[in-house]
Amino acid sequence: MAPEQMNTQQNGSDVKIPEDALIVIPVREMVLFPGAIAPISIGRAKSIAAAQQALREQRPVGIVLQRSPEIDEPGPDDLYRVATIANIVRYITAPDGSHHIVCQGVQRARILDFLPGTPFLAARIQQIPEPTTTSPEIEARALNLQRQAIEAIELLPQAPPELAAMFQGTSAPGALADLATSFMDIKPQDKQEVLETIDLALRVEKVSKHLAERLEVLRISNEIGQKTRASFDERQREAILREQMATIQRQLGEGDGKQAEVAELTAAIAKANMPPEADAHAKKELRRYERMPEAAGEAGMVRTYLDWLIELPWALPAEKPIDIKEARRILDADHFGLEKIKSRIIEYLAVRKLAPQGKAPILCFVGPPGVGKTSLGQSIARAMDRPFVRVSLGGVHDEAEIRGHRRTYIGALPGNIIQGIKKAGARNCVMMLDEIDKMGRGVQGDPSAAMLEVLDPEQNGTFRDNYLGVPFDLSRVVFIATANMLDQIPGPLLDRMELISLAGYTEDEKLEIARRYLVRRQLEANGLSAEQAEIEPEALKLIVKGYTREAGVRNLEREIGKVFRHAAVQIADGTAAKVVVGPTIVLGQPRFEGEIALRTSVPGVATGLAWTPVGGDILFIEATRVPGKGGLILTGQLGDVMRESVQAALTLVKSKAAQLGIDPQLFEKSDIHVHVPAGATPKDGPSAGVAMFTALTSLLTNRTVRSDTAMTGEISLRGLVLPVGGIREKVVAAAAAGLKRVMLPARNKRDYDEIPKSARDNLEFIWLERVDEAIAAALEPADAKVEAAE
Repeated sequence: MAPEQMNTQQNGSDVKIPEDALIVIPVREMVLFPGAIAPISIGRAKSIAAAQQALREQRPVGIVLQRSPEIDEPGPDDLYRVATIANIVRYITAPDGSHHIVCQGVQRARILDFLPGTPFLAARIQQIPEPTTTSPEIEARALNLQRQAIEAIELLPQAPPELAAMFQGTSAPGALADLATSFMDIKPQDKQEVLETIDLALRVEKVSKHLAERLEVLRISNEIGQKTRASFDERQREAILREQMATIQRQLGEGDGKQAEVAELTAAIAKANMPPEADAHAKKELRRYERMPEAAGEAGMVRTYLDWLIELPWALPAEKPIDIKEARRILDADHFGLEKIKSRIIEYLAVRKLAPQGKAPILCFVGPPGVGKTSLGQSIARAMDRPFVRVSLGGVHDEAEIRGHRRTYIGALPGNIIQGIKKAGARNCVMMLDEIDKMGRGVQGDPSAAMLEVLDPEQNGTFRDNYLGVPFDLSRVVFIATANMLDQIPGPLLDRMELISLAGYTEDEKLEIARRYLVRRQLEANGLSAEQAEIEPEALKLIVKGYTREAGVRNLEREIGKVFRHAAVQIADGTAAKVVVGPTIVLGQPRFEGEIALRTSVPGVATGLAWTPVGGDILFIEATRVPGKGGLILTGQLGDVMRESVQAALTLVKSKAAQLGIDPQLFEKSDIHVHVPAGATPKDGPSAGVAMFTALTSLLTNRTVRSDTAMTGEISLRGLVLPVGGIREKVVAAAAAGLKRVMLPARNKRDYDEIPKSARDNLEFIWLERVDEAIAAALEPADAKVEAAE
């Protein structure tokens, strides 16, 4: 017995219940009637204490229904006022610690009031005697009720014969009504209503009405059951006849279709070269299928399963040696630039050539959309001369999409991994796991956790798909993943992969890619030939510079396609035999223009550099001063990190006011407003400190920031410039925007080799140790001195 129950028992033994009071045990979802014997499970500490107190004092208890079964500790207002006085026939403590009592109802009672200060419920009651007066009408109603009860028992399946004898032996109208209600399947509230009905005629009428409704349900249910049994018997008879007909046909040498099918499947299993475990399982399922009647519903499911086992490429095909020179040629033909990435792929292929059985790393290409991640995987497949299959993981939120559904479900299929291998037709295919960072997580499980086994070289040799039910060797599959952002990939899954970062292209690289690949591809897509349409180099350069601003080349290809569609209209209607697209192209006004000089032509505006999931971008920091009381206003959807950068930059400017020639009264009599345009876009990140400091210094010293200069870096309150990330993407964005100078933290010199050569050649790099160097390099000479605000 639990300690709290023992305490309750001890406390209860010290309480004296008056003789005219009754110990009350509330129950859920059941009503005890006088004369009925029923087991009751008690789990509340108060109910256990009440039952044990009643046993010690040899007292009856009151069994009362609570109004709401959800209440765990019911009070007086939560109970009905009519209860049943009952004797506890037996008290049982089960091995699992649960408590049960067997009670026999004695008499109805009405609860007058509850006693205060007791460890369990106790109340003064008024006993309700059972009416003894009867009449011919009551007797007739009782006989009708007895007939209804016996009919209901006959309709019940597997009803004990003693139950009908019990009703036949009960003649008292009140006892007959209580007995019928006890066995009737109606709501506890309806049973409580019968318990509270003292008048015999009214009680028998209520019970008879309830029983009539149950009888109608039982009649309909019995009729449905008979029809179902008849239908089942008919199907069983049909199956037997079909089996007999098949036996007769076999005796006559006719209708050997099933045997021919089984023989065909047997031969296919032998040719599939399955591993021993899979082969034994397939033969077992084939024997089951052979014994099944053709009309059986499961036969089609087993046949589909056997087809999957047979069609999977279990055997490892002969692998051709990797030609490194050919692989290098393919990569150079398919991709312009990306020299370091192509060098890493060549290293990967060289290791695969020298150690074919080794555990190669899982390559994961990470970068913005449109930079060629998927096409790199296709080039690797061409270089290895293996089939290529792409598995899209974007939006997958069910573990069964990876591991497959169990065959207990209708329409079950293997997971995407096994489906991809079947589609490729080779166990050593190159499988591209596209958008691995877009996998979700739902109530059906975590698919990223299922991917751990797929991408682990120590485990994927015995990968078990839920549908197949047998291990499948994935160790020879070359897995390549792609992602846009690493933040959304779980750490354990990220640990399985080797990350290869693809940043954006420079303007020169985009021009070369368009000239080599995109123009030819869009000519073919629009049904044109090189003799019918041509785009001049200057026009191509204008499209790159004035109509696209992205890390990849996807939008660039769309704009080229738009130009060729206009040409296709002229070719199709016969107005021109050949269209040469020059700089005066039909794309309308350029979307992007060199606005940096215009925006930075006044003091208080600095050009920053930002990293985004789709590549680098330039960011304008604007600051202005208005009369006020020294407040700082921040707008532009700034996050917490950027807000702290502004505050740190302002504090640093105040600390250097004398050095910079700023009147301290400006801070006391002015409010400074810092705004980052494009306010609908949330902005945050620890790399805007230098730009914030430069913009504030420019404002307060009335010196403009050079329009050809952009900057990035975080600052400390001591004036140090701290390193930041995304240098390659930021510098590429600065070059694409037409800037000439970039100011970077000196501790980011290690990232210089990662910057494309074309960007390095077109930009002047200024490496900053302290913010004083940023002011000296970025600000124009002072034209006028700022006067103190009045």
